[in-house]
Amino acid sequence: CDDQICSLNVHIRKPGLHFPPARSGATASAFERSLIGTLREARLIPRLASTLLRSRSTATLRPGVLPSTGGPGVTPRRWPEGLRLHSICRPPLPAMASSRQRDISSFFGGARVKPAAVSLAATSPVRQASSEPKPEPCAEADEGSPSPAAAAAKFAKEAVKEEEEYKPTASGSSSSGGASLAGEESAGDDEVVGPPAKKKAKKSPLKGSQVKVEGVGLGSIKAAAEHADFDLSKVITWTLGSPVPFGFLADTFEAIAEESKRLVITRILIGAFRAVIASTPADLLPMIYLCTNRVAPAHVGLELGIGDATLIKALAQVTGKKEAAVRAEYGQCGDLGAVAAAARGLQKTMFPPPRLTVPGVLRAFRDVAAAEGSGSQDRKKAMIVKLLVAARDNEAGYVMRALQGKLRIGLAEQTVLVALAHAAVLSSVGDETAGGAAAAAGPAPPAASHEALAGRLEEAARAVKLAYSQCPSYDDLVPALLAHGPLRLPDHVHFRPGVPVKPMLAKPANGVSEVLDKFTDAPFTCEYKYDGERAQIHFTEDGTVKIYSRNSEDNTGKYPDIAALLPRMIKPGVKSAVLDAEAVAYDRVEKRVLPFQVLSTRARKDVSLASIKVAVCVFVFDCLYLDGRVLVQESLTTRREAMRAALSEAPGELQFATAKVSTDVEELSAFLDDAVDAGTEGLIVKTLGDTYEPSRRSSHWLKLKKDYLEGVGDTFDLVPIGAWHGRGKRTGMYGSYLLAVYDPENEEYQTISKIGTGFSEELLKQLAESQKELVIPGPRKYYNWGETLEPDVWFEPKAVWEIKAADLSISPVHKAATGLVDATKGISIRFPRLMRVRDDKGPEDSTSPAQVAEMYQAQAVVQQNSKASKPDVDDDY
Repeated sequence: CDDQICSLNVHIRKPGLHFPPARSGATASAFERSLIGTLREARLIPRLASTLLRSRSTATLRPGVLPSTGGPGVTPRRWPEGLRLHSICRPPLPAMASSRQRDISSFFGGARVKPAAVSLAATSPVRQASSEPKPEPCAEADEGSPSPAAAAAKFAKEAVKEEEEYKPTASGSSSSGGASLAGEESAGDDEVVGPPAKKKAKKSPLKGSQVKVEGVGLGSIKAAAEHADFDLSKVITWTLGSPVPFGFLADTFEAIAEESKRLVITRILIGAFRAVIASTPADLLPMIYLCTNRVAPAHVGLELGIGDATLIKALAQVTGKKEAAVRAEYGQCGDLGAVAAAARGLQKTMFPPPRLTVPGVLRAFRDVAAAEGSGSQDRKKAMIVKLLVAARDNEAGYVMRALQGKLRIGLAEQTVLVALAHAAVLSSVGDETAGGAAAAAGPAPPAASHEALAGRLEEAARAVKLAYSQCPSYDDLVPALLAHGPLRLPDHVHFRPGVPVKPMLAKPANGVSEVLDKFTDAPFTCEYKYDGERAQIHFTEDGTVKIYSRNSEDNTGKYPDIAALLPRMIKPGVKSAVLDAEAVAYDRVEKRVLPFQVLSTRARKDVSLASIKVAVCVFVFDCLYLDGRVLVQESLTTRREAMRAALSEAPGELQFATAKVSTDVEELSAFLDDAVDAGTEGLIVKTLGDTYEPSRRSSHWLKLKKDYLEGVGDTFDLVPIGAWHGRGKRTGMYGSYLLAVYDPENEEYQTISKIGTGFSEELLKQLAESQKELVIPGPRKYYNWGETLEPDVWFEPKAVWEIKAADLSISPVHKAATGLVDATKGISIRFPRLMRVRDDKGPEDSTSPAQVAEMYQAQAVVQQNSKASKPDVDDDY
């Protein structure tokens, strides 16, 4: 049926049988039986089915008119407003599924749910437990306006109806898959036999959000063509200007969690953002924060990640259950969000509290995250209880997951940025001729070709991602986007002191010859690679010094000596600067750098100058900002000149990184030996003419480590997610550990190796002591592991270990990078050895599957056996 139900045009597609849309009164018994069977299986409109059967060839369905069962002369009634028949070609769900679950599942057509994105609908009977009345899916008429949560479910159903890309045909139509209907019979005289004709695209209220994420393709052009078809009245059911209901966002999460294709997830999010822009633009900022599971920019230091103990106590209080019972349910399903969703129906309130809203939930989350001091845990619990009591339907589950800091719906931040950019373009945000955000519900861009608009979508995505990489603060990005549009962001959002950027990182190289091969036509320089902690130092005009880690955490309290030193090193006349450097443990008596393990003994916060036992030397190698001039888009040569113009050196306290410019193989090899003799890890080789790329591991920087030349080329940052009990001398400790990489695209941990050798007895004791607090009842749903590798205990993914390995190999057991090199097998590392614990990294900063695949391909033995070279592509880190 066509999506708007302006008329009932039947499209049945199956091998060898097609009913043209124009034949709404077709007279084929196979057609009737197939349609009737499908409608009955979907529990939709049995009256319509019986009418078609009774009417045979006399039934003509007029636009907006529902056939009558009363025979000739009976006045037909109007089709109920808002009725949809998306489930017509979908298999029925089990009877236990509720109406809203059927809506979501039928919308996606039974799409596979990936392990990392577990829908609450699949794990929780929350909707059956709810005491709220549920509208019948085929009600004769709507009684009042639907709830925001129901509107969100409808939005999710209508967001995407075709998962595959449009394919050009001679007639300009598109091809899409159809469902095979039960009860097929041979074609009758009036049936059209032959290949299915191309089906017209359905007109969806959110069809304008169907765009390609990368590249200008037919999907983007189609979105541009259908921009005018975006009908906000079908999506927004709350009062314009009022706060966006949290139920709308929760159902958006539900739809995303049940989908695995990045393009489809982006489409859903675009539609949600367009609705918010048109209704309540002020709520777009809190919407973005909740989608990224944050409450503030990273450098502010306000984070969620509430402990399970507090959440279990709050949930027990709300439901009246004992904490032990809640803990047991959590241990059984491994998802506290699902436990909360299932228990929502047990809440007892005399008067229902006001509905949760998107800005209200964000404010509550910030209050919870900011609570500290005496009695803070009790205050946090009270605020969480208040949220859970007010939550309805699937809201409680996503509140709980967000508080844990683990939405686990497969929504990557890069997808959020792309969807935000496309939604802004399609909503005419910042378009002066359209009147800014108020034009979101207005007409499509005037007279622009579809190809031109598709190009604007891609340009907008690049502009938003670039702006966020240079100023990673949604507090800056979103207001500027709404006021000026995505294409003008460079004029209003840019790098500035006080907002740290993620650092530029280097790719591994296997030897000097590889460096020379890659940088044949580009002048380059080599610097010592110091074994310390990355430090981004911000010096502002008021004399304030801030030091940030590679994760944008404020480390000023850890390095008060650097904060006190820098103002003395700034040259006269310099008012503000941002420097990229490495803080390294340093012996000022012997005048030599010390290993990272020495630096790691420093306290992590609230360090006083008097208590410092490990001195540091700051090795500065880049300047990103100087006196109002943003330098990230300048060449390294220019940035180095600015660095030397801004700073003076103090031996053993602040020095410029030792560097050398040469293209001679022997000179570079000798310089690498010098770097190792000086106590560093090796060299960083950088092109002199390229820009600084925040948050990227770029091929313009290569790292050479002496220990890994002609081998793997780098160490791995891996997360221990399980362990086996030790035997013999290791009794009472863990004998070996299961290690994993983190996949940011699917939000899952994929196993890559076991490690059980190279440990001293003392180290084993330390690791067992640190890991015992992370023991969980069973594997998380976002762990991807082989069943033959089940450990004795499982861990919460918290620690990061730097691992050295001899090489990589294809593995039928481990899951890391499955599908990237081999279609069905993963990659494992051989002969792993623990180098150190990386306290400066979080689990989501660990090595990614894409990096593992790239390192596998870079191995000398693989390169020799490969017949086709792999293109060198930069990757987001």
